[in-house]
Amino acid sequence: MTRRGPTGQPTLEEVAALAGVGRGTVSRVVNNSPRVKDTTRHLVEQAIAELGYVPNRAARALAGSRTDAVALVIPETGKRFFAEPYFSEIVHGVGDGLAGTELQLLLTLVRTEDERQRFLDYARARRIDGVLLVSLHSSDPLPDLLAGMGMPTVLSGRRSGEESMSYVDSDNAGGARAAVRHLAASGRSRIATITGPLDMYAAQCRLRGYEEAVREADGGPGTGRIAHGDFTEESGRRAMAELLERCPGVDAVFAASDVMAAGALHTLRAAGRRVPEDVAVVGFDDSPIARHTDPPLTSVRQPVEEMGRTMAGALREMLHAPAAERRQVVLRTELVRRGSG
Repeated sequence: MTRRGPTGQPTLEEVAALAGVGRGTVSRVVNNSPRVKDTTRHLVEQAIAELGYVPNRAARALAGSRTDAVALVIPETGKRFFAEPYFSEIVHGVGDGLAGTELQLLLTLVRTEDERQRFLDYARARRIDGVLLVSLHSSDPLPDLLAGMGMPTVLSGRRSGEESMSYVDSDNAGGARAAVRHLAASGRSRIATITGPLDMYAAQCRLRGYEEAVREADGGPGTGRIAHGDFTEESGRRAMAELLERCPGVDAVFAASDVMAAGALHTLRAAGRRVPEDVAVVGFDDSPIARHTDPPLTSVRQPVEEMGRTMAGALREMLHAPAAERRQVVLRTELVRRGSG
């Protein structure tokens, strides 16, 4: 027999009583919190189905000042956003992580100071419940400004090794070490690198991993085998040209992104250098680009979609348990060998 509350509709308390759990547990299940055991969730869902309980979303939002919306903020240009597979994979992973919840995802590109200020005003007005912040530069004030207003925020990557906020990152230094060790083990002795923008901690870590592995192999690279890029294809072309000019005998290159590696391949081809016979090339990301270059690109796989899903899960946890400890996660990387070296 269906049980009804005083208003004729089943109540949260009735669901809790039937499931044999507390009111808070029912609330967490209704709000799709990840902090509920599967067996408990199943009991609550059975009770909801039996009673015909329908959550009042409007009342919940009003009571908790909730908007059921979160922002994925990317402080990059639209050109870079659409050119780099990394961003589409992050969006896909975040979407998976929010699937089945009532949270609406808002994608925001913050390219200028005016756009940053407009977004901060939007956040300060509590039109969103939380923020996922991607592509961090060390000088970006957004993380601290969001923290200062008490906005639940999860970062993709870190600003430094002492990051205080919740984040999900990959093992950038470890991935770079694995790439360079692979090149050294294959007999390459003059291994160069193309860095990412060094105002990003991920790029710093990939450079550090390269330097550590080269020191293991031959005592150190010297500045002549380090060229700087900014994660774009054009910077990869330009940096590869600089390396060939400064170090004509270079026989391997570790590029800190697949996009830059693709640019390096173009320059090597134009210079008459065969890949991998003359110069081996390894990238980072294992993006779709890596499978479609000529030759296909050996690359360090970072689990970008998993990073997005983990970020979304961490933010959901923060929203449902504001006092929970910060989440700081570093995911493993893996070298994927193909034809470029």
